[in-house]
Amino acid sequence: MLNKRQLFGRRSEDLAARHLKKLGYTILERNFKTARGEIDLVARHGQVVVFIEVKARHSDRFGHPAEAVTPVKQRKLSMAGLEYLKLKGLEEASARFDVVTIDAGTRPARIEVIANAFDLSYG
Repeated sequence: MLNKRQLFGRRSEDLAARHLKKLGYTILERNFKTARGEIDLVARHGQVVVFIEVKARHSDRFGHPAEAVTPVKQRKLSMAGLEYLKLKGLEEASARFDVVTIDAGTRPARIEVIANAFDLSYG
């Protein structure tokens, strides 16, 4: 059974996936896990493989959701993304990292897609 925080996270990912589909993304995977970290959503947008981090907040009390994608988080996502590409035989594919932010304190929730939010980050 999921706790409140996990349920909020799952609902936020569902909302993000629906929004991205409307924008022409094709969702390939959800919650791709590696030893290096987890990628919330993996999608295709045109010919590009997109690794998507979903960040949602009920309020801005702790800052904008995108601020939670720290350099440490970016490195983990980068390493997980590289592992995904290798595992799927897509080493030559174009790829990028998007962040989807959700302000759940508004009705309807405010969703922002930050395409190419950060570059590949090593070590």
